[in-house]
Amino acid sequence: MVLPAAGQALQLEQRPLPEPGAGEVRLRVLACAVCRTDLHVVDGDLPLHKLPIIPGHEIVGVVEALGAGAQQLLHIGDRVGVPWLGHTCGHCAFCAGGHENLCDTPRFTGYDRDGGFASHVIAEADFCLPLGTLTQDPAHIAPLMCAGLIGWRCLKAAGANAQRLGLYGFGAAAHLIAQVATGQGRLVYAFTRPGDADGQSFARSLGAIWAGGSDEQPPEPLDAAIIFAPAGELVPAALRAVRKGGRVVCGGIHMSDIPSFPYRILWEERQLVSVANLTRADGREFLQEVQKHPAQVHITTYPLEQANEALADLRAGRLQGAAVLVP
Repeated sequence: MVLPAAGQALQLEQRPLPEPGAGEVRLRVLACAVCRTDLHVVDGDLPLHKLPIIPGHEIVGVVEALGAGAQQLLHIGDRVGVPWLGHTCGHCAFCAGGHENLCDTPRFTGYDRDGGFASHVIAEADFCLPLGTLTQDPAHIAPLMCAGLIGWRCLKAAGANAQRLGLYGFGAAAHLIAQVATGQGRLVYAFTRPGDADGQSFARSLGAIWAGGSDEQPPEPLDAAIIFAPAGELVPAALRAVRKGGRVVCGGIHMSDIPSFPYRILWEERQLVSVANLTRADGREFLQEVQKHPAQVHITTYPLEQANEALADLRAGRLQGAAVLVP
């Protein structure tokens, strides 16, 4: 499913089977989840680097062909995950310092290189995550490749001592990381769109001890809050909800403008930070974590040809959990 230009519907195309280059593998796509970042790409919220482009970066696939050198890392028949980060330079100051998520010249799956809204995809072998230890079906693993991974990096950014944790926007990422957080013994407070009783009930069913609208205050001050919804107006709301010395983490790659707010809600050493992308180490850590604390992955599946319908449902907030395309 190909995006010809920003704001246009995806188009179904038939292409020759791609061949992997040096260090690459060709995967037969088993499932690809639909991320809000895909929506930002399709809607033109992010500047497009490549057109036409095949979106999709929450991929589960099986290795079907190996490029030169890739056999040192993977084998035919291996089941792997492909996340958003698809390439880094390996030599800039950020890569050398262990922060490859901030690489100066990265390439992202479904953004700089064709992604998983397809029957087959080419990926760098070194950026594939082996899934041999996960036994779930591919459709339930796919959301872990970004919703889970970015949620995990946000949880780390919130801090190990964030016992009372607020989650703003209870979508694919929040529904996974809420379960991981409760498995670690944290107390989760879920914030949904005002009046979304179904979403609040869903959050409570996954372990949240309180759920309410984003226009409400929690019953007690939070140690940290993670904002998954791309709504800038949630930043001052979250700052008001955290205690002195608390932290607000912005987890999205795109957010609407943050409105002005009084300095007093940032004062007293509250912190506002963002999370950018992920690292391969994040991927390995998170896959180990979900084995210790298995999560229920709530999905709605769509045939590949219905990718536009899946995007529309995500855009309209009609999903609980994640949408997943199955070729």
